[in-house]
Amino acid sequence: MNELLVTLDDLTVAFDDRPVVDHVNLKVHRGDILTIIGPNGAGKTTLIKAVLGLQKPTRGVVSLARKLVIGYVPQHLTLESTLPLSVKRFMMLTGRSEPDCQAALSKTGVGHLFNASVHHLSGGEKQRLLLARALVRKPDLLVLDEPAQGVDINGQASLYELIRQLRDELNCGVIMISHDLHLVMAATDQVICLNQHICCSGHPADISHDPAFIETFGTQVAESLAVYHHRHNHSHDLHGDVVEDTSVASPSGHQECSGHAHH
Repeated sequence: MNELLVTLDDLTVAFDDRPVVDHVNLKVHRGDILTIIGPNGAGKTTLIKAVLGLQKPTRGVVSLARKLVIGYVPQHLTLESTLPLSVKRFMMLTGRSEPDCQAALSKTGVGHLFNASVHHLSGGEKQRLLLARALVRKPDLLVLDEPAQGVDINGQASLYELIRQLRDELNCGVIMISHDLHLVMAATDQVICLNQHICCSGHPADISHDPAFIETFGTQVAESLAVYHHRHNHSHDLHGDVVEDTSVASPSGHQECSGHAHH
């Protein structure tokens, strides 16, 4: 069994006596990719904040492994537009060495942008910069809140592939919030469907058949996921274009990706 990184034991967070996260039990091990999905207002970000120590539970306990290092990737990078800021300077604000910052940027595919202005980056490049900033901490656990926010569809597929690769390389755990149901089904090990409480959870291939999932997201979404999930042996470059790559495979020996639907 891989090392247990996070345990949520009967976690409840309430605002004005209204539960936003209600009696949630959850475990994340090293090597896991756990994706939390659910409708708006389901408590996904509140749950993440509780894991990060930014939100105190109303009831229950959040237990973290001893000396756990967490790398956090927020939804957005919000900067004052009149403030000059290079990628190099942004990374160096972490307090890490320049070689470490360059190495982290290279891992996420944006090492060539070291001297570029942060303000001139595309949506996909900004998300990879935020991911690099999290990686430079050498995290045991990556926490990502909508990591593909503001990224086009092909760029999303590429980003989720990268997250899987980084999990394999770093042997870290990953907790991810996502609305990109089709794409995330091929990029995760376990799905948690949250709507204040955990409605259902399980392997991506099985979750779309769960009555609670169908009730939350509708029959049409569930049926489309069953059709959409497939495997093939290519990946995507930084801009989402297809490149042949058989070197990064899933445990079954096939690259998992869902950049295109087969009907």
